[in-house]
Amino acid sequence: MAVYQHIEHGFEPVFDARARILIVGSFPSVLSRANSFYYGNPQNRFWRVIAAVVGEPVPPREGEPQGPKGTPSTLAESIGAKRRLLIEHGIALWDVIESCDIKGSSDASIKNVVPARIERITRAAPIERVFANGATAGRLWHRYLEGRTGLAAEVLPSTSPANASWSTERLVERWTAALAVSDGPGGARPGCRR
Repeated sequence: MAVYQHIEHGFEPVFDARARILIVGSFPSVLSRANSFYYGNPQNRFWRVIAAVVGEPVPPREGEPQGPKGTPSTLAESIGAKRRLLIEHGIALWDVIESCDIKGSSDASIKNVVPARIERITRAAPIERVFANGATAGRLWHRYLEGRTGLAAEVLPSTSPANASWSTERLVERWTAALAVSDGPGGARPGCRR
């Protein structure tokens, strides 16, 4: 049985000065904390969904073949590919919570929240839209960060494996519709550098 632990977030947000879209989760899962990067649970569909939304290949997980020789991806290479996927498409990624008390990976158990210093992103990048990965992230954004940023978050269905009622295909459709932006004639996918 999991017990409450006070946990610090432990790793940096992903963004650069060109980010226009910010996606927030609630707090890293146990597997994400172990890997020191976002959405580390292979069952979580976040990386598959984002890759489909921006029309790119899914970044390899640690140990998956990569490149022309099919050499296994290291954890550092996997994280680097995921960072590049986001940065190249103008997407910033962080969590609403900097630290909290939590049991395992359960969002429902979160208490004693210290919100993230989101201004690190919003002062450095022209964030236009915020999307919350799931209802908990949306509720926490509204409670702690919406007033500080002046940006409301659109809540999207969670990519977590706990959200089994949403297939990956449905998630891709919903996330694509939400993140779609028009950059003039023909439009473009989120943050595409055209």
